[in-house]
Amino acid sequence: MRDIFLQAQTLWYREVVRFIRQPIRVVSAIATPLVFWLLLGAGLQASFKPSGMPPGLDYVQYFYPGVIVLMLLFTAIFATASTVDDRRQGFLQGVLVAPISRATIVLGQALGCTTLSLMQGAIFLAMAPLAGIHLSLEAIFVSLAMMGLIAFAMTSIGLAMAWKTESTQGFHAFMNMLLLPIWMLSGAVFPVAGAPGWFQWTTRLNPLTYAVDALRHGLYLAEPASSGATLPMGSSVAIAIAFAAFAFILATRVARTASTI
Repeated sequence: MRDIFLQAQTLWYREVVRFIRQPIRVVSAIATPLVFWLLLGAGLQASFKPSGMPPGLDYVQYFYPGVIVLMLLFTAIFATASTVDDRRQGFLQGVLVAPISRATIVLGQALGCTTLSLMQGAIFLAMAPLAGIHLSLEAIFVSLAMMGLIAFAMTSIGLAMAWKTESTQGFHAFMNMLLLPIWMLSGAVFPVAGAPGWFQWTTRLNPLTYAVDALRHGLYLAEPASSGATLPMGSSVAIAIAFAAFAFILATRVARTASTI
Protein backbone atom coordinates (compact mmCIF):
# COMPACT_ATOMS: atom_id res chain seq x y z
CA MET A 1 0.00 0.00 0.00
CA ARG A 2 2.87 2.37 0.80
CA ASP A 3 4.38 1.70 -2.64
CA ILE A 4 1.05 2.57 -4.29
CA PHE A 5 0.90 5.89 -2.43
CA LEU A 6 4.51 6.67 -3.36
CA GLN A 7 3.89 5.91 -7.03
CA ALA A 8 0.71 8.00 -7.12
CA GLN A 9 2.46 10.82 -5.24
CA THR A 10 5.27 10.90 -7.79
CA LEU A 11 2.84 11.29 -10.68
CA TRP A 12 0.86 13.85 -8.67
CA TYR A 13 4.00 15.90 -8.09
CA ARG A 14 4.91 15.77 -11.78
CA GLU A 15 1.50 17.12 -12.82
CA VAL A 16 1.71 20.01 -10.34
CA VAL A 17 5.28 21.00 -11.25
CA ARG A 18 4.62 20.81 -14.98
CA PHE A 19 1.55 23.04 -14.66
CA ILE A 20 3.28 25.65 -12.47
CA ARG A 21 6.19 25.88 -14.91
CA GLN A 22 3.76 27.02 -17.63
CA PRO A 23 2.34 30.33 -16.32
CA ILE A 24 0.24 30.89 -19.43
CA ARG A 25 -1.83 27.82 -18.54
CA VAL A 26 -2.39 29.11 -15.02
CA VAL A 27 -3.43 32.56 -16.25
CA SER A 28 -5.73 31.26 -19.00
CA ALA A 29 -7.47 28.77 -16.71
CA ILE A 30 -8.32 31.55 -14.24
CA ALA A 31 -8.87 34.42 -16.67
CA THR A 32 -11.34 32.68 -18.99
CA PRO A 33 -14.01 31.95 -16.33
CA LEU A 34 -13.38 35.37 -14.75
CA VAL A 35 -14.12 37.07 -18.05
CA PHE A 36 -17.26 34.93 -18.42
CA TRP A 37 -18.42 36.00 -14.96
CA LEU A 38 -17.69 39.71 -15.37
CA LEU A 39 -18.99 40.12 -18.90
CA LEU A 40 -21.92 37.70 -18.91
CA GLY A 41 -22.95 38.11 -15.28
CA ALA A 42 -22.59 41.87 -15.04
CA GLY A 43 -23.88 42.42 -18.57
CA LEU A 44 -27.09 40.49 -17.96
CA GLN A 45 -27.65 41.56 -14.38
CA ALA A 46 -29.58 44.73 -15.21
CA SER A 47 -31.72 43.30 -17.99
CA PHE A 48 -32.00 39.57 -17.28
CA LYS A 49 -34.06 38.06 -14.47
CA PRO A 50 -34.61 34.33 -15.10
CA SER A 51 -37.69 32.80 -13.55
CA GLY A 52 -37.11 30.49 -10.63
CA MET A 53 -34.19 32.45 -9.21
CA PRO A 54 -34.20 32.74 -5.39
CA PRO A 55 -35.63 36.06 -4.12
CA GLY A 56 -33.11 38.72 -3.16
CA LEU A 57 -30.40 37.21 -5.38
CA ASP A 58 -29.08 38.99 -8.46
CA TYR A 59 -27.70 37.17 -11.47
CA VAL A 60 -24.05 37.89 -10.65
CA GLN A 61 -24.50 36.07 -7.33
CA TYR A 62 -26.42 33.21 -8.91
CA PHE A 63 -23.86 32.77 -11.68
CA TYR A 64 -20.86 32.79 -9.31
CA PRO A 65 -21.00 29.05 -8.37
CA GLY A 66 -21.47 28.21 -12.03
CA VAL A 67 -18.31 30.12 -12.92
CA ILE A 68 -16.37 28.19 -10.26
CA VAL A 69 -17.51 24.94 -11.87
CA LEU A 70 -16.58 26.31 -15.30
CA MET A 71 -13.08 27.06 -14.03
CA LEU A 72 -12.76 23.51 -12.68
CA LEU A 73 -13.96 22.23 -16.04
CA PHE A 74 -11.41 24.26 -18.01
CA THR A 75 -8.62 23.13 -15.70
CA ALA A 76 -9.67 19.51 -16.17
CA ILE A 77 -9.52 19.91 -19.95
CA PHE A 78 -6.16 21.70 -20.00
CA ALA A 79 -4.51 19.46 -17.42
CA THR A 80 -5.62 16.10 -18.79
CA ALA A 81 -4.73 17.08 -22.36
CA SER A 82 -1.08 16.60 -21.41
CA THR A 83 -1.77 12.86 -21.13
CA VAL A 84 -2.21 12.75 -24.90
CA ASP A 85 1.25 14.27 -25.32
CA ASP A 86 2.67 11.85 -22.74
CA ARG A 87 1.46 8.94 -24.85
CA ARG A 88 2.87 10.37 -28.07
CA GLN A 89 6.22 11.31 -26.52
CA GLY A 90 6.73 7.95 -24.85
CA PHE A 91 6.45 8.98 -21.21
CA LEU A 92 3.56 6.63 -20.44
CA GLN A 93 5.37 3.75 -22.12
CA GLY A 94 8.29 4.42 -19.78
CA VAL A 95 6.02 4.47 -16.74
CA LEU A 96 4.34 1.22 -17.75
CA VAL A 97 7.70 -0.54 -17.87
CA ALA A 98 7.92 -0.02 -14.11
CA PRO A 99 5.97 -2.31 -11.75
CA ILE A 100 3.03 0.08 -11.41
CA SER A 101 -0.60 -0.57 -12.23
CA ARG A 102 -2.58 1.59 -14.61
CA ALA A 103 -5.09 2.29 -11.85
CA THR A 104 -2.28 3.86 -9.81
CA ILE A 105 -1.19 5.91 -12.81
CA VAL A 106 -4.73 7.22 -13.27
CA LEU A 107 -4.99 7.96 -9.54
CA GLY A 108 -1.77 9.99 -9.56
CA GLN A 109 -2.83 11.91 -12.65
CA ALA A 110 -6.32 12.57 -11.27
CA LEU A 111 -5.02 13.77 -7.91
CA GLY A 112 -2.48 16.03 -9.62
CA CYS A 113 -5.10 17.66 -11.84
CA THR A 114 -7.52 17.95 -8.90
CA THR A 115 -4.85 19.76 -6.89
CA LEU A 116 -4.34 22.21 -9.73
CA SER A 117 -8.07 22.87 -9.87
CA LEU A 118 -8.23 23.48 -6.12
CA MET A 119 -5.28 25.87 -6.23
CA GLN A 120 -7.07 27.99 -8.81
CA GLY A 121 -10.46 27.47 -7.18
CA ALA A 122 -9.15 28.83 -3.88
CA ILE A 123 -8.06 32.00 -5.67
CA PHE A 124 -11.47 32.39 -7.25
CA LEU A 125 -13.25 31.57 -3.99
CA ALA A 126 -11.50 34.55 -2.41
CA MET A 127 -13.47 36.75 -4.82
CA ALA A 128 -16.79 35.71 -3.25
CA PRO A 129 -17.23 39.07 -1.43
CA LEU A 130 -17.15 40.78 -4.84
CA ALA A 131 -20.30 38.79 -5.67
CA GLY A 132 -21.94 39.75 -2.39
CA ILE A 133 -21.33 36.31 -0.84
CA HIS A 134 -19.92 36.39 2.68
CA LEU A 135 -18.23 33.11 3.56
CA SER A 136 -17.76 31.65 7.02
CA LEU A 137 -14.93 29.23 7.80
CA GLU A 138 -17.40 26.35 7.58
CA ALA A 139 -18.64 27.56 4.20
CA ILE A 140 -15.06 27.81 2.90
CA PHE A 141 -14.25 24.29 4.06
CA VAL A 142 -17.43 22.77 2.57
CA SER A 143 -17.04 24.70 -0.69
CA LEU A 144 -13.42 23.58 -1.13
CA ALA A 145 -14.41 19.98 -0.42
CA MET A 146 -17.14 20.11 -3.07
CA MET A 147 -14.82 21.81 -5.54
CA GLY A 148 -12.31 19.01 -5.03
CA LEU A 149 -15.00 16.42 -5.64
CA ILE A 150 -16.18 18.14 -8.83
CA ALA A 151 -12.61 18.56 -10.05
CA PHE A 152 -11.84 14.88 -9.41
CA ALA A 153 -14.92 13.83 -11.41
CA MET A 154 -14.18 16.17 -14.34
CA THR A 155 -10.53 15.18 -14.35
CA SER A 156 -11.40 11.48 -14.40
CA ILE A 157 -13.67 12.03 -17.40
CA GLY A 158 -10.87 13.93 -19.11
CA LEU A 159 -8.40 11.11 -18.43
CA ALA A 160 -10.82 8.54 -19.81
CA MET A 161 -10.83 10.46 -23.09
CA ALA A 162 -7.11 11.29 -23.06
CA TRP A 163 -6.11 7.62 -22.82
CA LYS A 164 -8.12 6.90 -25.99
CA THR A 165 -7.56 10.05 -28.08
CA GLU A 166 -4.70 10.21 -30.56
CA SER A 167 -4.34 14.01 -30.88
CA THR A 168 -4.71 17.02 -28.61
CA GLN A 169 -6.86 18.72 -31.24
CA GLY A 170 -9.35 15.87 -31.21
CA PHE A 171 -9.24 15.73 -27.43
CA HIS A 172 -10.06 19.42 -27.00
CA ALA A 173 -12.82 19.28 -29.61
CA PHE A 174 -14.52 16.29 -27.98
CA MET A 175 -14.13 17.56 -24.41
CA ASN A 176 -15.61 20.95 -25.27
CA MET A 177 -18.48 19.25 -27.06
CA LEU A 178 -19.11 16.98 -24.05
CA LEU A 179 -18.41 19.07 -20.95
CA LEU A 180 -19.77 22.49 -21.93
CA PRO A 181 -23.33 21.18 -22.55
CA ILE A 182 -23.12 19.20 -19.29
CA TRP A 183 -22.15 22.42 -17.52
CA MET A 184 -24.95 24.45 -19.11
CA LEU A 185 -27.49 21.73 -18.26
CA SER A 186 -26.44 21.60 -14.60
CA GLY A 187 -28.27 24.68 -13.36
CA ALA A 188 -25.00 26.60 -13.34
CA VAL A 189 -26.25 29.19 -15.84
CA PHE A 190 -30.04 29.10 -15.48
CA PRO A 191 -32.22 28.10 -12.50
CA VAL A 192 -33.76 24.69 -13.00
CA ALA A 193 -37.06 25.68 -11.37
CA GLY A 194 -37.92 28.25 -14.05
CA ALA A 195 -36.80 26.20 -17.07
CA PRO A 196 -39.09 24.42 -19.58
CA GLY A 197 -40.17 20.88 -18.78
CA TRP A 198 -37.74 19.16 -21.16
CA PHE A 199 -34.88 21.24 -19.75
CA GLN A 200 -35.79 20.29 -16.19
CA TRP A 201 -35.85 16.58 -16.99
CA THR A 202 -32.52 16.79 -18.82
CA THR A 203 -31.03 18.70 -15.91
CA ARG A 204 -32.23 16.16 -13.35
CA LEU A 205 -30.59 13.35 -15.33
CA ASN A 206 -27.30 15.24 -15.32
CA PRO A 207 -25.11 14.13 -12.37
CA LEU A 208 -23.21 17.42 -12.43
CA THR A 209 -26.46 19.16 -11.41
CA TYR A 210 -26.25 17.68 -7.94
CA ALA A 211 -22.58 18.54 -7.56
CA VAL A 212 -23.42 22.16 -8.44
CA ASP A 213 -26.28 22.02 -5.94
CA ALA A 214 -23.94 20.81 -3.21
CA LEU A 215 -21.51 23.63 -4.00
CA ARG A 216 -24.34 26.17 -3.78
CA HIS A 217 -25.32 24.72 -0.40
CA GLY A 218 -21.74 25.17 0.76
CA LEU A 219 -21.45 28.75 -0.44
CA TYR A 220 -24.75 29.76 1.14
CA LEU A 221 -24.57 27.90 4.44
CA ALA A 222 -25.49 31.11 6.26
CA GLU A 223 -28.42 31.81 3.92
CA PRO A 224 -29.88 28.46 2.76
CA ALA A 225 -32.82 30.13 1.01
CA SER A 226 -30.43 31.90 -1.35
CA SER A 227 -28.81 28.73 -2.65
CA GLY A 228 -31.60 27.87 -5.07
CA ALA A 229 -30.64 24.21 -4.79
CA THR A 230 -33.09 21.53 -5.89
CA LEU A 231 -32.24 18.77 -3.36
CA PRO A 232 -31.19 18.59 0.30
CA MET A 233 -27.43 18.83 0.74
CA GLY A 234 -27.02 15.23 1.92
CA SER A 235 -28.65 13.86 -1.23
CA SER A 236 -26.67 16.19 -3.50
CA VAL A 237 -23.36 15.23 -1.88
CA ALA A 238 -24.14 11.51 -2.10
CA ILE A 239 -24.92 11.74 -5.81
CA ALA A 240 -21.81 13.86 -6.41
CA ILE A 241 -19.64 11.26 -4.66
CA ALA A 242 -21.20 8.47 -6.71
CA PHE A 243 -20.58 10.49 -9.89
CA ALA A 244 -16.90 11.02 -9.00
CA ALA A 245 -16.45 7.34 -8.15
CA PHE A 246 -18.08 6.27 -11.43
CA ALA A 247 -15.88 8.67 -13.43
CA PHE A 248 -12.70 7.34 -11.78
CA ILE A 249 -13.69 3.71 -12.36
CA LEU A 250 -14.43 4.56 -15.99
CA ALA A 251 -11.03 6.23 -16.42
CA THR A 252 -9.29 3.25 -14.81
CA ARG A 253 -11.03 0.73 -17.08
CA VAL A 254 -10.28 2.79 -20.19
CA ALA A 255 -6.61 3.04 -19.18
CA ARG A 256 -6.37 -0.72 -18.68
CA THR A 257 -7.60 -1.41 -22.21
CA ALA A 258 -6.00 1.51 -24.01
CA SER A 259 -2.96 1.20 -26.21
CA THR A 260 -0.08 3.55 -25.38
CA ILE A 261 1.41 3.43 -28.86
